[in-house]
Amino acid sequence: MKKMFNVSFYYMIAGLIGGVFFREFTKIQGFTGNTALGVVHTHTLMLGMFMFLIVGIIVDYLKITDDKRIKKFFIWYNTGLILTITMLVVRGVFDVLGTNLSKGLNASISGMSGLGHIVLTVGLMYFFTAIRKAVKDR
Repeated sequence: MKKMFNVSFYYMIAGLIGGVFFREFTKIQGFTGNTALGVVHTHTLMLGMFMFLIVGIIVDYLKITDDKRIKKFFIWYNTGLILTITMLVVRGVFDVLGTNLSKGLNASISGMSGLGHIVLTVGLMYFFTAIRKAVKDR
């Protein structure tokens, strides 16, 4: 449980930094449109900080800290979330700078973001199978 709360704290810091970066970077660049940077703050806080707060409580309540699926969830989910957030930042910076991306680079960023979402989903499947077994065994 402690690990979940520590990770939640790190995502809180990252989410707050993401919000400040969005505000200051767009202000410095004189950018007023929509950008993927605008959702980095909320995605990081909701999918990172709040998710791991909730997961920590559930894992502690169900006493499934040592379940191998929880360990796999932790690795898969974090990997997917970090990749997804990174691609949001990359896409957003290119948006703000007004960079015309080649079709290949644009597709690569979209593909990596999609891969991040897939990895997140695998992590969620591990989490829900662990919960399902724990609830069934009660």
